Amino acid sequence: MKLLFEILLSILLHPIAMILMWINVVGRGDLTTFQKVIWFVVSIIWGLGPILYLLVADGSLW
Repeated sequence: MKLLFEILLSILLHPIAMILMWINVVGRGDLTTFQKVIWFVVSIIWGLGPILYLLVADGSLW
């Protein structure tokens, strides 16, 4: 039950953080278009980290 709660928490919170990051990246004038695209890709891949940690590495958030 705890693992399911942790996965749901990660699934719900990551999209919020990702959208806030995208808003920040779009508004930055010091980044080139290529750098902004890289940050968009990194934010999507990075979001899989907590879920993979919980499933594969037998981790826990608390």
